[in-house]
Amino acid sequence: MSTIGSQYYGALSAALAAGPPPELDAVTDLLFAAVLAGNTVYTMGNGASAALASHMACDLGKGTATDLGSPSTHLGLPRLRIVSLPDNVALLSAYGNDVAYESVFVEPLKNLLRSDDVVMAISGSGSSPNVLRALEYARTRGARTVGFTGSMPGAAQMKARCDITVCTPLTKMEQIEDAHVSFMHIVAISLRSKIDAYWKCDQT
Repeated sequence: MSTIGSQYYGALSAALAAGPPPELDAVTDLLFAAVLAGNTVYTMGNGASAALASHMACDLGKGTATDLGSPSTHLGLPRLRIVSLPDNVALLSAYGNDVAYESVFVEPLKNLLRSDDVVMAISGSGSSPNVLRALEYARTRGARTVGFTGSMPGAAQMKARCDITVCTPLTKMEQIEDAHVSFMHIVAISLRSKIDAYWKCDQT
């Protein structure tokens, strides 16, 4: 393996070997509460984090549904209401062009967000202006806020705006993104397990 590859893999492996951040349990509990209450979760991020926001919406929406393929007469299990804000390219580009790129997430939230909804932000730097602005707005509306970030200096800005912050000790953007994918998968698997256990208990 190349020197670059060895260094990259070594740093990432060391960070993951420390174990999952304990805050992931709090994120899972928050999302489980959203399932039971029928609240909506909104995800957002830029670049690769926008792709992860979409990935989250897929895995947390479809991947936690425990009644897939059931006949309509057997439905009744709760499902997570989740929306990835970067997925609407037309709307995002309209706000970016007509208002400001810093407003591409907060403006859609003004249409949709309700108190007790959940806004989950992904930013490796923790200092993306459009993400921070949306988090600030979410808190004014009584929504819960979650942030996924790294250990760059700007991460303090996200932490100040989030009820729960999941932080990896990494500082290289690509490695931070790798860790975030793992964190998201842990939350998705944990949430599916909680939903499944809840309804098995409820049916007995």
